[in-house]
Amino acid sequence: GIEFIDSYVFNRVEHIRFNSTVGRYVGYTELGLKNAEAWNKGPQLGQEQGELERFCKRNADLHYRAILDKT
Repeated sequence: GIEFIDSYVFNRVEHIRFNSTVGRYVGYTELGLKNAEAWNKGPQLGQEQGELERFCKRNADLHYRAILDKT
């Protein structure tokens, strides 16, 4: 399967991450925890889930076919 991860990093510290396998945002710092709670209730969650369908799955098929063509 495909796993889509979108991390938000500032000054080399990961504050929050969306992981498509988990299906929600997870916070790793105090600010990240607050944002994760809010983002999991808002439109951001649906937008991230849409990225998996819109971008990842479509491009995965293209990359997979390109790899098969080279073997």
